[in-house]
Amino acid sequence: IGTLEADGLMKQQTARLAVDPELADRYAAAARDYVERRDSREVLEGVPAQGGMPTRVKCLHVLVAHALAVGPGVNPFGDEALALLPDWAAKGPCVDPDDPEAVPSRRRRS
Repeated sequence: IGTLEADGLMKQQTARLAVDPELADRYAAAARDYVERRDSREVLEGVPAQGGMPTRVKCLHVLVAHALAVGPGVNPFGDEALALLPDWAAKGPCVDPDDPEAVPSRRRRS
């Protein structure tokens, strides 16, 4: 995910918000969904961050986490970032789940 951020995906997505009203509406709906779900657990004081939503894209990690939590079709930029990620599960687990002493293998972080 960090690689996508470093490659400028957030700037591209933010720019698209300004020229695509339908996308902006879907992203605003995703922001409302995110806040409603978060606040259903606990209302946070102040104005807590939500990955830049709904006016810009600030943190793909938040958007990807939201997309993974709620499934496809809710957060358009979370879905887009997920589609751009490599098949990170193809190599199997980074640690043997049956070995209580297992140490995770070193992998390049996303």
